[in-house]
Amino acid sequence: MTEQISDQTPSPQTGEIPLPLDEETLEFAQQIADSVASFLLALRAIAREADGGRAISLLLLEISQVLLAGGRLGAQRDFTPAGKYQPDVGAEADLDEMRLRLADILGNLDTYSFVFDPYVPEVVESQLSDDLTSIASDLENGLRHYRLGNIAEALWWWQFSYVSSWGNLAGAVLNALLSVVSHDRLDVDNYSEIDQIEAAEAVLDGPAPPD
Repeated sequence: MTEQISDQTPSPQTGEIPLPLDEETLEFAQQIADSVASFLLALRAIAREADGGRAISLLLLEISQVLLAGGRLGAQRDFTPAGKYQPDVGAEADLDEMRLRLADILGNLDTYSFVFDPYVPEVVESQLSDDLTSIASDLENGLRHYRLGNIAEALWWWQFSYVSSWGNLAGAVLNALLSVVSHDRLDVDNYSEIDQIEAAEAVLDGPAPPD
């Protein structure tokens, strides 16, 4: 039988004793938390330091990796929060500066179109910078729960928000970033979006990062 683990310490937000979690679930939560923390750190670093060409490649890598964590969440049984209401974990992180910096880096490539639900096909126009920030906000909210010891709440939130919001956005962002790389590397004679292709080439052929 898998050992049930609980520190039996009441939550500082609710005063309730957390539900016991088995060792396997705790390890899974730690892995997801590590993936989320890594993504958030990398996204901030890309916004702060990367040039356009390098940013596309790095964003493609980071969004692919966090989608793996999301897929693992989606494949799990439904997690249940410890209480009826989310515990207060303080103010949300201010990500607006990061969003503006990403928009500046991406330039003409920031605006893109995608289908949010392929079974109800409606083309939506959005901005990569907005969607990346929205993904980061969802993930950061769960991470604050996790770091305050609300592990069941963190798992529930990460899973719920993956299915309802950030998973779909991350898939759309991944497709857009891959499209930029494809336009740059493949024969583009058959593409009609000449302006978008030229913008992609300009970004990817930008100055190399300093040594």
